[in-house]
Formats: sequence, structure tokens, C-alpha cells
Amino acid sequence: MANTETSLKETMAIEGAVGAALVDYTSGMALGTIGSTKEFDLTVAAAGNTDVVRAKVRTMEMLGLKDEIEDILITLGGQYHLLRLLKGRNSTGLFLYLALDKDRSNLAMARHQLKRIEAELEV
Repeated sequence: MANTETSLKETMAIEGAVGAALVDYTSGMALGTIGSTKEFDLTVAAAGNTDVVRAKVRTMEMLGLKDEIEDILITLGGQYHLLRLLKGRNSTGLFLYLALDKDRSNLAMARHQLKRIEAELEV
């Protein structure tokens, strides 16, 4: 089992990774971040993407969908933003957030690698 720091370092090893965070979407707080720059504040991104996750969870409840969200993809002109909701017993209410450079990444591979990192993460 990997801890938060190790998991975030593994996330940044994904081809094209720009930044990553482990986020508590009940509070909007980032429990850990890696890769922030002046142009890309991961704390702000974590809080903003919390609203995205909450909205989707609320919508699924309103629709009566009895399914689980695996991940949410936001596609920008030059980046992919992946939000991977964690499902482990101690990780309810958490998601892994990964920003990728669109030109340097393979989206399918990134999703696969995030799933593996999630499985090994112990919060």
C-alpha cells in the first residue's frame, strides 16, 4: 500500500502530467499536491473541481442512478483534467485530480495508471 506522497509522485510520473492532487470533496481541501506552478495553482484547482464532483454526485442522486462514478474528464484546448473518485473503505469522499498536457499524454493510459494508483493508495 502506498501513502499519499508516494501516490502523488507516481501520478506525476504519468506521461504528460502537469500537476496532481488528492482532494477531499466534502471540504474542498487538497490533502496533498504536487506540480503547482505560477500559472497553475493546484489548491484553487482542487477547490474548483470539488464543485464539479459534488454537482455530478447530486445529479446522479436526483436521477436515481445507483451507479458509481469512476472518473470525470474535462477536456481543455491544451490539457486534460481527470478526476478519479476513490472507492476504498477509508477513502470515501476523496478524489485524485490529474492535469495532463494534451500533446504529451495518452488519455487511455493515464486513466489506466490512475486506476492502478488508486488501488494501491492507503489514506
